[in-house]
Amino acid sequence: MASSLTLLILGMVVVLIGILVCRLPAFLALIGAAWLTAALTPTSALTQYAQAQTWHTDEIAAFTQYSAIKRVIIELSETFGKVGLIIAMASVIGKCLLSSGAADRIVRSSLKVIGLKRAPWAMTGSGFLLGIPVFFDTLFYLMIPLAKSLGLRDRSQYGRLVMSIIAGGTMAHSLIPPTPGPLLVASQLQVPMGWMIGGGLVVGLFTCWVGQLYARWANRQWPLKLRDSGGISLKELEDQINTPTSELPALWLSLFPILLPVVLITIQSILSSWQDAGFTEASLSSSLPWRILMAAGEKNTALILAAIAAIALLYRYPGQDGKPMRQSLEEALSQGGLILLITSAGGAFGGILQHTGIAEAMGSWASSYQLGLLPLAFGLTALVRTAQGSATVAMITAVGVFAGMGNPASIGFHPLYLALAIGCGSKPFPWMNDSGFWVIGRMSGMEEGETFRYFSFMISLMGLAGLGLIMVLAKLFPLV
Repeated sequence: MASSLTLLILGMVVVLIGILVCRLPAFLALIGAAWLTAALTPTSALTQYAQAQTWHTDEIAAFTQYSAIKRVIIELSETFGKVGLIIAMASVIGKCLLSSGAADRIVRSSLKVIGLKRAPWAMTGSGFLLGIPVFFDTLFYLMIPLAKSLGLRDRSQYGRLVMSIIAGGTMAHSLIPPTPGPLLVASQLQVPMGWMIGGGLVVGLFTCWVGQLYARWANRQWPLKLRDSGGISLKELEDQINTPTSELPALWLSLFPILLPVVLITIQSILSSWQDAGFTEASLSSSLPWRILMAAGEKNTALILAAIAAIALLYRYPGQDGKPMRQSLEEALSQGGLILLITSAGGAFGGILQHTGIAEAMGSWASSYQLGLLPLAFGLTALVRTAQGSATVAMITAVGVFAGMGNPASIGFHPLYLALAIGCGSKPFPWMNDSGFWVIGRMSGMEEGETFRYFSFMISLMGLAGLGLIMVLAKLFPLV
């Protein structure tokens, strides 16, 4: 434990000093911390990590002989492969929605129905619903153009609008299947999917309400400026406001690039669940329409199709800035490339921390203390999340420790509450080893300190509030 904990602290210090004191670009600070941590990781820790991956003997031997920089490059490339297309396509979608006037059309139509004062609640509700089938990073990319367009109409509310997206999307990601984290936790603890979805909805909606309260308070304390970010200039946004509604795309065309990936991913998730549960015949699951829907619903493919639709929209409605379509797309990809570098570096640092054995060490440490089961599960998940940056990995690690404790007769309540506690524990405390930290900061125009206040503190508070509600429900309604 001491070795992995020391490496964790050292890596954190390098990142914080590099960014906050030396004012280095985030990419360089994160890569430097990852390389130093990798260089100091003992061979025994690398061997234990490789064995836990169930690799072949020759793969384990090769991995332990890799140089520190090669291991950093491997983790960097893995993160790049996971999010590269998503970030590139989402950047294109966001740019096309804003430049074509589609985002402004959605905002104008929404304001007629809900009004500007209720816009933050609408953003939270939309984020929560979309966050069930769609990964959080993808959801944030799709919704941030709307927050910027709304922010131009009331700049004092921009920070609250951004936090509203985060509050909705982040909780659904960790509480409600079919996203991988809650899906695996529910299956390991033998919680029926219907119960997990219902419990996730109850806890998730409560924590969203808490997040809205914090967002309103934080927005008053630290007003967030609306800045150029994500390849979008404020001048472009201001020009859109003065454009007559008759010159903007139709509402259904404006919504199409946003809803298309959501619908495709949702359909694919449903079909996959049916197939896994054995509800489909072999002939049906091998049919051409089934295979097309499954392929189109893969998140990268869905985003590519949505980007094609967005490009077609920009071609039809070139907007008021007068820029050629090619120039607009190049600007979007250029900005997306910078975000991708930082995001990949954060993922690489988190991956290198996993090599040190920090997650397993924390699991064995926590299991030796006799505390309340729900706060213990929450605390262990939060420790792993803070240590290595991934909410999903934290949930997978924690459920491995508590998988044998799901018997209602022995714990005194339904294992649903244990699963929900693990989900809430994956929220605290995101910082610079979390790729989402950089995606949110760069796309919304936040500086590092602002990202801590608006993102890290808020979802940590939401996780704690969720734990409190779970403990009360487990006491009042043990369901055994």
